[in-house]
Amino acid sequence: MLTKAIIFDVDGTLVDTNGLHAAAWVEAFRHFGIEVALEDVRHQMGKGGDQLMPVFLSRHILDEKGQKIEEYRGNLFKQKYLAKARPFPGVRPLFERIRQEGQKIILASSGKSDEIEAYKKLADISDLVDASTTKDDAEHSKPCPDIFRSALSKISPLRAKDAVVVGDSPFDAQAAAKLGLCTVGVLCGGFPEAELSAAGCIRIYRDPEDLLQGYEHSPLRVHAT
Repeated sequence: MLTKAIIFDVDGTLVDTNGLHAAAWVEAFRHFGIEVALEDVRHQMGKGGDQLMPVFLSRHILDEKGQKIEEYRGNLFKQKYLAKARPFPGVRPLFERIRQEGQKIILASSGKSDEIEAYKKLADISDLVDASTTKDDAEHSKPCPDIFRSALSKISPLRAKDAVVVGDSPFDAQAAAKLGLCTVGVLCGGFPEAELSAAGCIRIYRDPEDLLQGYEHSPLRVHAT
């Protein structure tokens, strides 16, 4: 059936920020006396702090320092790393093609609202996006489905069968599947193709530019129900 709406993850999917977020987490943990390996944090990208920190912190430390660590990391990312973010190739042309087809575009992220606005300007897509979610729209981040549930609410009366998710992490696919959404994976976020396939991605592309090149025959245009 024709896809009526496309729900895009942002970090690692549209903008090259996974490495920057991972570095900010490592630096924040270190500031509080906690040593973690960059590659281990990198493998958790796609999760928000509520899901990422329990992987590395004991319950005691999480209760005692978790909020301070997350606040420190957020400020650190904004001050030191955000300016280094760059869009992946082909984001605006892909969005233009989608809008030419009459489809809706929703950004589904648990990032802070000012970060999402910065990414929209960076990728030059502010005029092409129908709606966006932020951290305020979900109690829990991916792989919980909250963000995608909020995204669907913004395109009502369209339903999960009318939409397709595009994401770079296994957590995107896992969260989407809980609501009956199909996910197209992209490799630009750094996750291996095998992990994206195992998580349930129905098709995998290199990046937004590759999606644009294959758009005509991709699930972004027509997908199975």
